[in-house]
Amino acid sequence: MDASQCRQWSVLGRVGEVIVPVRSAAVGTRTATANEHVVDAAQLGGRCSCVGESADLLSAVASSQMGSVSPSVYETARLVAIGAWLPGHRSRIEYLLTSQRADGGWGGPGAYALVPSLSATEALLGTVLAPPPRLPGAMRVGTVRAVADGLAFVRAQLASLRAADLPDTPAIEVIVPYLVARLQDGLARLRTSDVSGLDAWRVRVRLPLPRGLTDQALRAVMVALSGDTPPPVKVLHSLEVAGDVASGIRGLPRHPLGVVGSSPAATAAWLGTPPVDRSGAATRYLRSVVSQHGGAAPCIIPITNYERAWVVNSLALAGLARHAPHRLGARMAAALGPRGLAGGVGIPPDADTTSATLTALRHLGVATPDTVLRGFDVGTHFCTWAGERTPSPTTNAHVLTALVGGDARRSAWRASAAKRVVSWLCDTQGPDGLWSDKWHASPYYAAACVAAALRDAGGQDAPVRTAEVIDRAVASVLETQRRDGSWGFWSGTAEETAYALQILLYRAPLHRRTRAAARRGLAFLVNAEDREPVPLWHGKDLYDAPRIVRAAVVGARHLAESVLHLPTTARTQRTDSTVTLPRPRRPAARLLGE
Repeated sequence: MDASQCRQWSVLGRVGEVIVPVRSAAVGTRTATANEHVVDAAQLGGRCSCVGESADLLSAVASSQMGSVSPSVYETARLVAIGAWLPGHRSRIEYLLTSQRADGGWGGPGAYALVPSLSATEALLGTVLAPPPRLPGAMRVGTVRAVADGLAFVRAQLASLRAADLPDTPAIEVIVPYLVARLQDGLARLRTSDVSGLDAWRVRVRLPLPRGLTDQALRAVMVALSGDTPPPVKVLHSLEVAGDVASGIRGLPRHPLGVVGSSPAATAAWLGTPPVDRSGAATRYLRSVVSQHGGAAPCIIPITNYERAWVVNSLALAGLARHAPHRLGARMAAALGPRGLAGGVGIPPDADTTSATLTALRHLGVATPDTVLRGFDVGTHFCTWAGERTPSPTTNAHVLTALVGGDARRSAWRASAAKRVVSWLCDTQGPDGLWSDKWHASPYYAAACVAAALRDAGGQDAPVRTAEVIDRAVASVLETQRRDGSWGFWSGTAEETAYALQILLYRAPLHRRTRAAARRGLAFLVNAEDREPVPLWHGKDLYDAPRIVRAAVVGARHLAESVLHLPTTARTQRTDSTVTLPRPRRPAARLLGE
């Protein structure tokens, strides 16, 4: 694949930034062990497109102040509802209208559709009920039709879902009750309005909460925000659920960007309507965010800290992190504080971003102590942050990697922590051999994180059990490969195929069946270059993180090409519609662990 086929525009140009690739020497290098089967990227020179693209990705994340995130139906709809004063209001409405599905819903499959569908339906209903000036005729008709279809969809979903069916996305336990209450209020206003086209909804309609879900958590948030003390930092990411109470709340962490809780909706809620912004920073932040997506908004931005760590670590799995510019390591180290590091601005430091950043800094040759992780140690495992509803296997996998890969001397706490995390990860493996996690919809992501961490840990006093756990994960991956060579929870995607290849190939013995599956997966990755990305990351609704995903794909491609020992001058041979792989030379058996 040549550079023109890398779709670099989708990674580097999505957020309107000008990126100038840096070709300086790396800050540090990582030495691959023999059983990693990773070819040093320097040996490939300019013949491997993965090398050049990895350098571009690393340069992009080093320069970016915001990160790259796809637009969110939920967040965009909240701006329609509470930020009509922002430029691009009609563009946001058009975004909601064009992204509605044929069944009347929005967003991901199944229960993942509930939050974005509630948000969009409530916002559009509020739009048609708003006083003049009203929408132009054709847009108004389309909006009314979208509201009718959306109401039917969310009513059916609310009646059929249980609380246990809801995905473990951030703040869902407060967002759903808030939106249902807002929608119920809108329906009450509809009964006395002159809006035509929604007559079927003028009767008294009761929208239930999913069975087992209450508004108790929402009421607790409202109490916490109504006092004289500063609000808990954790609730700021979803501050919009406080309604009018959110406007002008005091005691918020201040940041030069003006963002509240790394959320456009939370920032707009804090500004109020009409907005009150003495410094102008929050308004500038919102204008900048919506301008990057034609009026729409991501559910979380900036994501600078975690984007940098994930990109570096995904590329490092394949030996590609050596191409990072000097400034990247320095900026990541400067962001790391005594309590750790948050994934975004205005949200609490978390063990996930902190541990992943520690590992990334190690790959970049920057020595950093891991003692900051002690604050997240809860005994059996590590919490992402204090008070979390559900623990995270991927957080603990990243902590384990940081603990066993650091240069610090072995201590009783470090050894104990690593042993406890290994045991916890083994205990949380699902019956299908994979793991589920609150930060990503796909079990292949969680399994890739855990498998890599357990292999890095090398057993940690339980080598037999660890090997069995990894073997079950590998067996599951082999059994679930799709006919086109891909992997995917709902459908085959490049991102999930990249994670599956990591599970099969990173620091792993290569057997005949594994090699065949990896070759088919690699062929799919090459053919999937032009496919639209599928949002799989957990925010308030599902989102895509283009640079993070692209780094996973580039890293997995390079890892597979290296392990399979494909010729570096002719990595792939493209036909009219598919890619076939050249037959590799048979490598020495000792390199394959056979």
